[in-house]
Amino acid sequence: MRHSELRALKLDMTNDNPTIGIWVGQTVHFVCLALLLALLYVTWIFLGESFPAVFWIAVAFPVSHQIYVWLAWRLELRCAGTSKTIGFGAYVFLFFVLFFGRFISLLALAWVDRGSLNLSATAVVILTILLALPGIYAMYSVNRYFGMSRAAGVDHFDPRYRSMPLVNEGIFRFTSNGMYLYAFLLFWAIAIGFNSSAALAVATFSHLYIWVHYFATERPDMNYLYSAANRRMQADHQKASPFGGS
Repeated sequence: MRHSELRALKLDMTNDNPTIGIWVGQTVHFVCLALLLALLYVTWIFLGESFPAVFWIAVAFPVSHQIYVWLAWRLELRCAGTSKTIGFGAYVFLFFVLFFGRFISLLALAWVDRGSLNLSATAVVILTILLALPGIYAMYSVNRYFGMSRAAGVDHFDPRYRSMPLVNEGIFRFTSNGMYLYAFLLFWAIAIGFNSSAALAVATFSHLYIWVHYFATERPDMNYLYSAANRRMQADHQKASPFGGS
């Protein structure tokens, strides 16, 4: 996405947006969230309104997780608000409570709704393996090469992480966004593995919604953080230059 397109969507946090707005990109976020929830509700009705409490708890986890991350990141960038209140350690703890809550709640839904998708046993086995293998490899790569702290957004808290090179090992040899492209296939694997139509609906919602987070929150933040980091590096280089940067 070009900078002109980012500016048109009010997602660009560089140049035209020298300060960090908490609400930058969030019109897109909440409009997309409302549309996704509406589609999911219609799907749930079509599926017979199965297990309402378990179903909507499984939906609440990704929504709570992504809204929590948006607020924590933007408050930190705006005024170090997250560090000053709960601190980075508590932020990471809550991040992973909500992250793993996505899996646990989906597993619970898939279990109570198991068999509703009516796939054959052969199809379930084949599809589950095809979805789980890249998902597991992506999670391994994130943990092994990228680091869970970086996955949780430590670069919003510690400027040292902004000068680290891009990771190009593991799943990142094939894509710069292995987490969202492949790790989230594990949600699909859970739904297919239990042959659950309700879990498949939530897995689809969760995977689509993480891309809303990427374009509305994470990408604007990265544009700001790494443009600012580059400007600081250039300024430091100019100060160190015997010609004074002229």
